[in-house]
Amino acid sequence: MNEATDPSRVVNLAQRMAPASERVGELLSSVRSIANKHLHQWIGNAFEHVDDALFDLAEKAENNATQMHYFDGMREVRKQRPSVERQFLAAISRCIAELAHPPKAPAPPAVGPQGGLELSLVADNELEESLAITSMIGKNESRLSRDLFSVNQRLSVICGGTKVDETNNPVAPAILSQSFRQALHELSADMRVKLIIYKLFDRYVLSCLEELYRDINDELVRAGVLPQLRHEISRGGNARAAGASHQAGSDQGDNPTSTEDGGEIPSDLLQTLHALFSARRPAIDGAGVGGTSSSGGVNLSSGPLPSANELLGALSVLQSQIASTGPLRHAHPDDATELSREVLQLKGQLMAQLGALRGEKPSKVANMDEDTIDLVGMLFEFILEDRNLPATMQVMLARLQIPYLKAAILDRKLFAHRQHPARRLLDCLAEQAKGWSEESDRDQRLHDKVKSIVDQLLHDFDDDMSIFERLLTDLQQFQEINKRRSEVAEQRVAESTRGREKLEQARRRAAREILDRIGEQKLPPLVRGVLARAWANHLVLTMLREGEDSPQFKSALRFIDEFIASTRTPPDAAGRQVLRSMLPGIERALRLGLANVAFQEQDVERLLAQLHAYYRQQLGDAAESTDVVTVEEDAAMLAIPDNIQPVIESARAAEVEMDEDVAEVPLDSPEWHQVLALQPGTWLEFCMPDEAMTRAKLSWISPMSGRYLFVNRRGLKVADYSPRELTELMTGGQARVLAANALFDRAMTAIVDKLSQTDASTPPDTATE
Repeated sequence: MNEATDPSRVVNLAQRMAPASERVGELLSSVRSIANKHLHQWIGNAFEHVDDALFDLAEKAENNATQMHYFDGMREVRKQRPSVERQFLAAISRCIAELAHPPKAPAPPAVGPQGGLELSLVADNELEESLAITSMIGKNESRLSRDLFSVNQRLSVICGGTKVDETNNPVAPAILSQSFRQALHELSADMRVKLIIYKLFDRYVLSCLEELYRDINDELVRAGVLPQLRHEISRGGNARAAGASHQAGSDQGDNPTSTEDGGEIPSDLLQTLHALFSARRPAIDGAGVGGTSSSGGVNLSSGPLPSANELLGALSVLQSQIASTGPLRHAHPDDATELSREVLQLKGQLMAQLGALRGEKPSKVANMDEDTIDLVGMLFEFILEDRNLPATMQVMLARLQIPYLKAAILDRKLFAHRQHPARRLLDCLAEQAKGWSEESDRDQRLHDKVKSIVDQLLHDFDDDMSIFERLLTDLQQFQEINKRRSEVAEQRVAESTRGREKLEQARRRAAREILDRIGEQKLPPLVRGVLARAWANHLVLTMLREGEDSPQFKSALRFIDEFIASTRTPPDAAGRQVLRSMLPGIERALRLGLANVAFQEQDVERLLAQLHAYYRQQLGDAAESTDVVTVEEDAAMLAIPDNIQPVIESARAAEVEMDEDVAEVPLDSPEWHQVLALQPGTWLEFCMPDEAMTRAKLSWISPMSGRYLFVNRRGLKVADYSPRELTELMTGGQARVLAANALFDRAMTAIVDKLSQTDASTPPDTATE
């Protein structure tokens, strides 16, 4: 990459290339050639090792059944290998070509199953497959971040400034892995076999990507694309959080960007807090921290103020008293009242304990310590009042008041730095707790994890602040495992919902096409029954499989016109001749359509027999003695199996339901605008009559129907609502949006507001002796 570059060919970063230019096509063609050369060699190498790996596993198999799985897999891989390799390489070439003309709304690579046909049932082992792919992608993205960053930047320039990153770069681990997964759909092998193939794909393809990126970067540098680019990676949230965590103990006050999420609390907020506490202090100095006057007129404040070590010692005694009661029992919402009282009384208990250790009770503590005690007390008051937390979780988190007061005394930066480990731990606990409900946590995994962390802090925390980092890491690992599982389930739900909506949309389109063609005509019940049920279902399946612009769909629509025309009584011999010429084509088309919707042969013949009898009536032919010529509704329906649903009736009912829904909710209410502003990832609480409270995350907004899909923390569907239905629930108080910002940030803002009120001239907790 140190080769000389022709200055005339250097691409100015500020002057993006036009995506349609010939130069862009040449550069992308070069990238495609480099990628195809490497990937063709590597994918072939990976498959060369599949056969050996499966043979070795078959030899070591514990039983014949397992051995046969591996031998069957070997045969299937040999058979499908050319197709898989061809589809994989074609997909990557196609993605590279599309960089110059990206779709308007490109979909990010999914971790779960893809494809319009996989819309409902997903095999249980797909979770294992998705987790393996996710792990493979994450590992290689981290390892290759430097070289991949350069490729992303240069591709962004030659594609007219369109952002190219690890989610849409065709040669990034994510797209390569997902394209390979799609190609493997051709492989009907046991999941154990597929997992072996993925491991070899990782080993012989993804592990070699440095060479590919180096060649692409060299080629683009020679072409003059960002020749002076340095390896400066724009890190995402995880990297930033990790870096900030490493620096959490250092002073970031000189950092000009420290007001970002990874930095400090704005200094004016902390100054405001100190000013508000100081403004209250003169009114309480005479009475002492405990809220009572000096006993017997003796001014105990003349003695030395308690040191930080004395405060920590007294708090440790109080903490040990709580811990000595044994592990935290199963939290109950009714405990909140008692805990609120304990939170308010902690300052008085602390002063009493200091007196017990000293032999006399001090009347006050240092101003900074007093501010810290008050601030932590108000923080945990807020936790017990915060409606964003379920009551059960409020009770557990409120037990952490003493450990957090000790942490604040040990490290004054706790309230100043967002990335302080203790602060991040509490924020992370609250974020996990926000989505908790008994229904979504039947196995008690989240409840027990929070309970375990609270117990460890109560029992093990003395003055070693590293415990917060350890517990935070443990909680994040727990969170990541559950996030991966929930994302797979969540995507499965979204795809299933998308499939149902496609089906419903197709049913409405089919009903509209049929009804528009019938118009005001009164059709015989037999003909109308065929159109409304069997043929409407045939239209639906044709739309879903072939598309609305396909010849098959247009042919199915022509049949409707001909079928309706055949019901008109011919006025003369010429008309009868025309009708006779139409009937063979109608019968052929009807047989094909009925077979498409799974009519049994005997049902087809029974229906055609009724139609033959009907057309003999139309033509004026003599009826045979065995003919059934009745066309009553009941008789007509007997010829159509029960499993063939009436599409027109169901589509009409759905439209009526939608019309009724539209009429109920005003479109200018605050709730309506709040619903329209909701974004995926937002949590809501639902309190339905006669149902337990539940919390659900907005997972997906349908681009077809606009309906909002909600899932619980495990990724399972809770409900789906139209915007108007959701507005009605919010207006009636049955649904409310939960705050998205961090617990500490909400608490700090609330504390400032509370202290700023005119009636906040007294301390937040005045405890009597």
